[in-house]
Amino acid sequence: MDILYLLIPLALVLLVIAVAAFVWASRSGQFEDLEGPAYRILMDDDDPRIPRSGPAEGESAAGEEDLKPPRP
Repeated sequence: MDILYLLIPLALVLLVIAVAAFVWASRSGQFEDLEGPAYRILMDDDDPRIPRSGPAEGESAAGEEDLKPPRP
């Protein structure tokens, strides 16, 4: 029976923390757009994330040797 004096206040403290976290999340806009991230992953991005740089001076572009016919 003595354990109830510990468990009931502990449960109330955890309840208050959970309610405070939910109120904070709803006020900060965490639940406003639930479908956007799901559709965003399906969209095809045409823009590359890493910009390509041209070949350095004196170097040929990657794969350029493969396109040239072999010399006789």
